[in-house]
Formats: sequence, C-alpha cells, structure tokens
Amino acid sequence: MLIIDDHPLVRQGLASLINKSPDLRVIGQAADSQGALALMAEQEPDVAVVDLSLAGGSGLDLLKEIGRRHPSVIALVLTMHDELFYAERALRAGARGYVMKGEETDEVIEAIRQVRKGEIYVSEHLRSTLIQRAAEPGPNAPTSAVESLSDRELEVFELVGRGQPTREIAKQLSVSVKTVETHRHRIKEKLGLRSGTEMVRYAIRWVEREAGNPA
Repeated sequence: MLIIDDHPLVRQGLASLINKSPDLRVIGQAADSQGALALMAEQEPDVAVVDLSLAGGSGLDLLKEIGRRHPSVIALVLTMHDELFYAERALRAGARGYVMKGEETDEVIEAIRQVRKGEIYVSEHLRSTLIQRAAEPGPNAPTSAVESLSDRELEVFELVGRGQPTREIAKQLSVSVKTVETHRHRIKEKLGLRSGTEMVRYAIRWVEREAGNPA
C-alpha cells in the first residue's frame, strides 16, 4: 500500500506501524498528489492511505483523481480533519473509509483490513451521527447552505469557524494569503453574507452545531 501525507515523520511512523502486521506492507510514500499518482502508476498498490491536507493540494481532489486514474486502488482517509465535517465528502469523492489521526493504532490497522475486504469503514460515532441526520425530518437549511461550498472553501470555512486567522489558514493549507481571501469572498457570496464579521459568526455557529454543541 501507499502512504500519502505531507509530514515525513507521520509517513515513517505509520509505515513502521503497518509493516509490523504480517498481512500488510507499505511499498511507497508520497507527500503530495503528483508524487502519489506517479507511484500508483509504477507500483500498482491495493490501498492508498490519504491525508486530506497535502502539500500544494487537497486530499479530496486526490481521492477523485485516484478514482479516475486508478479505480482499482482502495482509498482510506487518515487525517486530523474532523469526521463530522469531511467524512461524507471524502466518501463521495471515492474513499472507502475515514479515520482520524487521534484514534488508537489498532483502529487504523482494522480500518485498512476492512477496506481491503471491500467494506466501508467509519467510526461508530460517525455512523450513529449519519443515521441520526438521515432520520431528522425536514431540510436542514444551514447545512444545505454550507454544502454549496467547494471542498477547499469548506476547509477555509471550518478553519475560520475555529478562530484561525487568514495567515494561519494560508500556512496550514499551503496556499497564499490572497488565495484564502478569495475563498473567504466566495464563501460570503455563496452563503449570502454581507461582511467578514458576519461570515465569522456564521462559521463559528456552524462549527459548534456540527460538533454537537449548539450555541
């Protein structure tokens, strides 16, 4: 399998963990989408473990590209991004499982084994949340509005809601400050918000609501 993560120590630690399992073997590592796709063409792995934050790109975009170029590769997301915000998008983009980096190592191994068997892997907490959402009557206006955002805009929107300043968002997403400002402007337009302050308040409320802590 391949490990795609822009932090070398994370890649090395995860590879060491996986290679301790007799039925699993890491055959390559990449820090970005371009490197990952090149390795897939050379190595033909069965599984790709993908982080959503990559150097110079989005893991969600990479998931879609894997599906187009290498449909036989099974993608499992392993990321620090909250599953409540991103798991559904990742699954729609082609991932077969979603695990957060804070989980126990045994869960990561179990997730890899399950997706290799053709199953979909998500945490019990996320499974319960998705079932509850599906059972709720009527449309959910705030969530529907946010769903109009692109994957990158959603990343920016979440970070705004978590109190991150523009420069920190740019650093975390490996983009320019100007790019983040452009995303913020588009978010305001799509959500029908009049000012940056109004967008920040909306983002904070959305983050609190999605985390199950309504204001």
